[in-house]
Amino acid sequence: MNAFAPLTIGIDARAAAEVPAGRGRVVRELLRALAAREDDGSRYVLYARARWEEQPLDARFRWRLIGDRDPLWHVRAARAANRECDVFLSSNSYLSTLFLRIPTVTIVYDLTTFEPSMRPNRRSTAIERLTLGPAVRRSTTLLAISQATADALVRHFPAAESRTVVALLGVTPALVGELDSSEAATLPPPGFVLAVGTLEPRKNLPRLVDAYSRLPKELQHSHPLVVVGALGWETGETLDALSSLDERCILLGYISDAALAELYRRCAVFCYPSLGEGFGLPVLEAMAAGAAVLTSNASSLPEVGGEAVEYADPMRVDDIAAQLQSLLGDEPRRTALSELARTRAGEFSWARFAEQVLHALDEAAGRD
Repeated sequence: MNAFAPLTIGIDARAAAEVPAGRGRVVRELLRALAAREDDGSRYVLYARARWEEQPLDARFRWRLIGDRDPLWHVRAARAANRECDVFLSSNSYLSTLFLRIPTVTIVYDLTTFEPSMRPNRRSTAIERLTLGPAVRRSTTLLAISQATADALVRHFPAAESRTVVALLGVTPALVGELDSSEAATLPPPGFVLAVGTLEPRKNLPRLVDAYSRLPKELQHSHPLVVVGALGWETGETLDALSSLDERCILLGYISDAALAELYRRCAVFCYPSLGEGFGLPVLEAMAAGAAVLTSNASSLPEVGGEAVEYADPMRVDDIAAQLQSLLGDEPRRTALSELARTRAGEFSWARFAEQVLHALDEAAGRD
């Protein structure tokens, strides 16, 4: 291949239409950022089961729809990419890499499936433990979304070290837009404590509830706990804890991006006591909206928050409670954190993430 020839880049784009948050958001924002770039001659083949229709993509992007379920989808997508593309971005699964014969850049989001204490989804654990090792061996480059993820990857797979690159995620500009009046009517008035994330053990909500219940009663009644997120797995303990708060807890489930942006703006404190994250997009989104943030001092979260947020030990209920009470009782501190958070969030960019992805793809294809 001519070192200076434009690339045809294949992307596993399924998550754009299939996954509301997390990896879906990453793929959607990557596509937006790629579409916003000047035409450098690169062409993109987007392998998926359904088109993502939210944003029109120009002639550089072509959808290649394959209707099969996993694992056959990966076999057929890889075979097509081997014929049609110079390089491939595996953005949502490690399985495709087993069938690809072209240079491949694989995004690694986290290693939580290798941490039993996080009680990861059993199906995901089985699949990732079977496929990550072969993906590490077959991938030309491994793109970790934080240094914490890169360190965990190398800890479990030392051979990955020389091929692992860190590319931090960005702030999501899509968290804007007109709020539907019917949805707006369901949102609580300003001044609440906000928690966001899929309801699963790693999000540590039972400890947050325990910490919240230790606050003085007047603080609880003036600052109800609002929880946003779809149901995940092993939700019994979490739902029991949340229901124990009665009217002091408002459980909203999954909401639109516009509604979520409004909640970030309205909350008194955004609390994210996760046991571990690959990156921590909700923390960055809350910071960008100017929320005062309390999060864990674990895994990637200090990489995101820097000096612009407060931290607590996610395993210590008393620490979470003390930090939460301190923030709720100190409006000047919350105001100061809001200003710091907006400045810090401005350092993260989806355009920069897209630039790093393209650089990794160029190197993998032998252009650099």
